[in-house]
Parts: sequence; C-alpha cells; structure tokens
Amino acid sequence: MPKKTRSFPKKDSRIQSISTRVDDLDYFSFEEKQLEVDKTMVADAMRRIRSEAGKHRKNAAKRMLIHQRENTASKGEFQSQSSISMSEKQTREISEQTMTPSVQALARLIQSDNPLLKNGKIWTPHRSWSINNHSKDITFFQMQTDYHPSGDQPAAIAQLLKGIHSREKVQLLLGVTGSGKTFTMAKVIEAMQRPAIVMAPNKILAAQLYSEFKNFFPHNAVEYFVSYYDYYQPEAYVPRTDTYIEKESSINEQIDRMRHSATRSLLERNDCIVVSSVSCIYGIGSVESYSQMIVQLKIGDSVEQKELLSSLVKQQYKRQDIGIIRGTFRVCGDSIEIFPSHLEDVAWRVSMFGNDIEEISEFYPLTGQKIRNVETIKIYANSHYVTPRPTLNTAMKYIKEELKMRLIELEKEGRLLEAQRLEQRITYDLEMLETTGSCQSIENYSRYLTGRNPGEPPPTLFEYIPEDSLLFVDESHVTIPQISGMYRGDFHRKATLAEYGFRLPSCMDNRPLRFEEWNCLRPTTIVVSATPGSWELEQCQGIIVEQIIRPTGLVDPPVEIRSARTQVEDVYDEINLAAQQGLRILLTVLTKRMAEDLTEYLYERNIRVRYMHSEVKTLERIEIIRDLRLGKFDVLVGINLLREGLDIPECGLVAILDADKEGFLRSKTSLIQTIGRAARNVNSKVILYADTITKSIQLAIDETTRRREKQLEHNKKHNINPQSVKEKIMEVIDPILLEDAATTNISIDAQQLSLSKKKGKAHLKSLRKQMHLAADNLNFEEAARIRDEIKRLKSSPYFQGLDDS
Repeated sequence: MPKKTRSFPKKDSRIQSISTRVDDLDYFSFEEKQLEVDKTMVADAMRRIRSEAGKHRKNAAKRMLIHQRENTASKGEFQSQSSISMSEKQTREISEQTMTPSVQALARLIQSDNPLLKNGKIWTPHRSWSINNHSKDITFFQMQTDYHPSGDQPAAIAQLLKGIHSREKVQLLLGVTGSGKTFTMAKVIEAMQRPAIVMAPNKILAAQLYSEFKNFFPHNAVEYFVSYYDYYQPEAYVPRTDTYIEKESSINEQIDRMRHSATRSLLERNDCIVVSSVSCIYGIGSVESYSQMIVQLKIGDSVEQKELLSSLVKQQYKRQDIGIIRGTFRVCGDSIEIFPSHLEDVAWRVSMFGNDIEEISEFYPLTGQKIRNVETIKIYANSHYVTPRPTLNTAMKYIKEELKMRLIELEKEGRLLEAQRLEQRITYDLEMLETTGSCQSIENYSRYLTGRNPGEPPPTLFEYIPEDSLLFVDESHVTIPQISGMYRGDFHRKATLAEYGFRLPSCMDNRPLRFEEWNCLRPTTIVVSATPGSWELEQCQGIIVEQIIRPTGLVDPPVEIRSARTQVEDVYDEINLAAQQGLRILLTVLTKRMAEDLTEYLYERNIRVRYMHSEVKTLERIEIIRDLRLGKFDVLVGINLLREGLDIPECGLVAILDADKEGFLRSKTSLIQTIGRAARNVNSKVILYADTITKSIQLAIDETTRRREKQLEHNKKHNINPQSVKEKIMEVIDPILLEDAATTNISIDAQQLSLSKKKGKAHLKSLRKQMHLAADNLNFEEAARIRDEIKRLKSSPYFQGLDDS
C-alpha cells in the first residue's frame, strides 16, 4: 500500500527573529507572520508542482510528436522543416508552463490572500441562522462530585471567570500535571452556564477528557467528536511515477454515531459539552442543509407512508427488512421501524392508521421489547453531507459549468489525457448525485453543496456551536501547532490531483481551516498547558493563571540522571523493585523498533510488559492504558504517546532512555511533560539515562525544581501531608471498545497474585481449560498465549509448587 505523503515547510529564519511581543495596536502580528510562512510554503510547493508538471508535459509532448511523425511516415507523407520547428516550439511552451490558470487562481485565493482582510475589511466568519431557529431544552449545568476546589484551584477559577466577564478573548491556564485542570474547567463551565467545546491533541486524551466530564456532568449532554476513521488512505497522485492512489477508508460505526449525537445535542440542547480532537477543523457538511433535512413526527400528524419512506431515503437511511441496524429502517405492515443515526441500542416504531400517526414508541431492536411511548421524535440525517434536492440540483449545475471550463482549458493546452480522465470521473459522480443524492468523495464538491465562494473554508463543527460558547484548548502547546499545520499537508496533494485531471480545482476548497480562520471562528478561549507555546504567551499578554499547587499536596517527582551505557540492565533492576511495590512503570524510547525490541527483551525475562506506538490502533491504546491501571501488566513502553494528559496514578517510575539525544522527543517541553507522568504518586521518581547534560535536560530539571520547591514550601506552610491520587478505573468509552470485548484477557492483576493456594490452583485449572477450549476451536494462537501464561505463572514465586492437573 503506497504511503501517504505530506509536505511540511521549513520555517523562515527571518520569521523566527521577529519579536514575540504583541501589543494592542498590532493584533494581527501573528497572522502576518503566519502569512509569510504560508507564502514561503506555497512558493516551494509551486516550484515542486511546476517541476513535476513540466517534466510530465514535456514527455507527453515528445510522445505526441513521435506519434505524429510515425503516422506521417506510414502514410508516405513528408513533414516540412517549418512544421517540425513549430511542434518543437509548442513542446517548449508546454514544458515551461506553470500550473493551469484555474488551479493557480484557486491556490492564490486559498494560500496567498489573507482571509482576515476581504476588500479591506475584517473577514466575517460564516454564522448559521439555523442554530438559533431550533427550540432548545433549557437545562442547567450541574456538577456531581465529592471534590471541592483546593490548592490553587479557587484562585484560578475566580481569575478565569473574571477574564470571561471582562470579555478577554484568550486566557492561559498554566497548570502542572495532577493539579486538577479538568476540574477547574468543569467549574468554569458550571459557573458560566454556557455550552463548551474542549479540544485535545489526540483521541486518547479526548477519550480521557470525555470520561472525566461525563463523570462530572452525568445529567448533561457530554459528547465525543473525533475522526471516525479506523483507517484512512487519502486520494493522491504521484506524477514522478505516474501512480494514482485511490481513497481507502474504514469507518468506525460507534464513533460515527457519537459524532451524530454531538451535532444533534448542539442543535437541541443548551447544556452541551463536546470533547473533540483537532479533526473538528475539517469540513462536515453545512449546518443549514443538515437542519433542513430533519424530519419531525408527532402523534396525530397526517403523512403518507410512501412520502415518509421517501424522506428517510433522502436522509440516506437504507431499507432493511430482515434486521435493522443503525442508519436503517424497515416496514412491517402499517408500522415503520427506524434506527436513528445518533442512538446506540434504541430504535423508534411509528405505528400508523391509514395516513395518521397513531403511536410512536421506543424499543430494543435486538429483542423487539417495547420501552415506552413518546409524543414526538426528530429524525436527523444519516450523514452530515446530506443535501436537499433543490440545493443538489443547483450544485450539479455549477459543477457542470466548472467541468466545461476546465475541459476547454486542458484541451487548449493539448492535455487530452487529463481532459478525458476528468470528464469521465466527474460525469460518473454527477450521475451518482442525480440518481442517489450522493457519491464517493462527495466532500470534494463542498463549495457548491454549501454555497460557499471560491477560497472560503468549508463548514466545520465551529459553525454548529453558539456564539456565546466557551472553547478550552487542552495541551495547547501541541494542539495549536496542529491547527496551524493541518491544511498545509492537504494543499499540495489536492493541487496535484486538480492539475492532472483527477479532480476539479474546486476540490481544493475541501480542506481544513487555516489558523487565521480558526482564530476568527473560535469563541471565548481558555488555553490549558503545563508548557505553553509562543502563541499562547503572546495572546495572553503576560497574564497567566497559574495552577502549580496540587489539591493532594503532591510535589513534582525527584529526577535522577544515570549513565546511558548500562541503561537497559539498570532499568530492568528498577522495574523489579517498582513491580514488587505494586507500582506501574513507563519507559520512553526513541523509535518503534526500540520499543518492540525492549518489550521483547523484558518479556523474555518474565516482566509483564506491553508497548504502545503509532501503529497500535487508537482505541486499543485506550484499553492498554486501562489494563495498565488494572494491573494486567506492569510496564508500558512508548515513544511519543506517554506524554500529555496521560493520567496513571499507579505510576511509580518513569524512565527516559537516551535522554541526551537532543531533538523533538527529548526537547524541554517533551521532557517536562514526560516527567509529569510520575506526578500523581507520592512514591514516584524519574530516571533520565544520559551521558551528557544537554540544554533541554538542564532547562527541564530547573523548571521541575522550581515547581517542586514552591510546592514543598506550600505544604510546609499549611502542614499538608502529600497523598497519592486515587481515581476510579472507569470504562473510558465503553461503546467504542465493544469490538474488542471478545478478546480474552489472560494476565492476572495484583489481587489475583495474592490469592490462597487453593484459589491459585483453581485459577491455573481454569486457564488450562480455556487453553483446551481454544485448541478445540482451532484458535491455536490463543491457545499458545494461554499456555505461555500458565508457564509464567508456574515459574512465579506465588504459584510455585502448585499443580493444576
């Protein structure tokens, strides 16, 4: 499978020298710097595309010239020297051309023009009228918790609320690990009684925050909105090798359901908290079209069954008469059973008498058991890209016009292959849109489906949220750069597809938000980080809300530096000491290969260990962390995932191998964040394996020491005895993990290790029974795993001398 290629520009040294201080009269200084970076990136991208396009056209022109000569020779005709000279001249002209005018114009709109300034005025973000037209249930945010603000939390909450009331656009909450930043955010939401969106840098942290907010607000709408792809290979074309890579994706149905639930809650409820990853800056379809396609049914309404079924099909629900699943419906006589897109295990049954709705009830699709009757229901579309027929007809008209203009442009340049390819692909898409109302990669026509102007951003989740909402950017030092860089990798790929006739140039408008656009769309913002970046410090203008003192009295862990020459043997000894105390261990290395090799090394020495890196499925990572906390294994080896927001109170040791290898993974920010993973246990410590003290190591140790001294002084002043954090081990996102529910968990936890000999013997016997059962079912891999586990248990001191026969 060809790998996805992304292009990231190098930073201009001139930009780095610009002062990071922003005053009131220079509000857009950051946007101007960002624009300069964009221009540099665009210039590099254009040069690459020009070079590839020029080579491709030159070769195509040469082939065409040779073909013409062969045809002429076969007919016995002679071509004059002047004609040959003219053909060579045309060849040179084609090879010297840059991108075609339509692609060039759209690239200039998207990349070169500052979207903050349109016709000399500040750019006004798109705000939908549909949000205010929905009647919302008035419910108040009410926290359910046994905790009370303590440490630095009361002062931080009061200062943040004061800033919001003063209409501060950006505030910075600088909170160390374990200081209760999530609790502080929840208290601010409860005090302000406003909807909120919480952005996290990845799915793991988003899942963790979702779980915590769900626990704080059990009676409010806490939703989860992340990318629903388990696997995603974007559409791409590589001119150098003439390789076209078709789009491939695998959608997670549970996450798709939760995305629909999130948009529905935003439109229907005022007490909504959406926990999202950075994927929320990608297009999801127009909120106007999504709202227009809602079907509302009430008892006593008169509607023809045929008309109702037609409406469901337009909403992209599928008819399935055998057994309904989410996003389908079936007809049973005068009853219509609908499984809505946002519900997990409940469906609706609409009973009709003639054309009148007689009864609406909820039932379990699996058993058919009725739950209760309801007066009214709202059926939301099964896709965020659903479009009303009038809008679709208008969109198809404009798509045909652009196709016609683009074909003229390509034929004028003699690029017949690209013209034929484009016509064939777009004609097929138009036929699918006409027949079914949808097509593959329909998002590439988002400009016409949403009625946007060329160069304007597509609709995103930010258009679904009310203007008075709150935005929390968690781990902002990672999240903000992601927002800034997302669209850049998208630009070169889309421009190449448009240039070579795989897509219309308007596909480039289907893109993530640029940073300036996100900056205009975002509501009142609180950025949260223990190591804030330059943008956050600039925007808050030196006013920082610190949260250094932890409610538990815990202080930052002591940091030791040891030689890297014997790091593997030394960390093995430390693991044994920590595991005997019932503590968990986190190890960070530099590469995936090192993580796998170290895991294998430790496993062979009877250490219960697992690894986690980018190739491990996102939802599996969540389960791995939960299993670590449960004690199903002791050691977790990682690379860059054991950093921001990973809360494991049972962690007693963090070991950073090769800490003196200066770079992204061993920078000051990375080291401070990794050290913070050990800040939730009173007996924890951190070991840095390094032969030289780098600048990053020194800065990280200095900052950790400063915080530790402040915390110790506070504890001494108030006579506080530090206590380890005690958190319930909850199902992070139970519905999402259902696909892994059949996985057999073989490892045992610390409680099982201390069982009596009688119970230990019964446990071994149970494992042996599972092994034979797996072998009888021809599941030999599972049987082998259980066999190895039995051997390891028998060799452990807790099970020595036991016979499981």
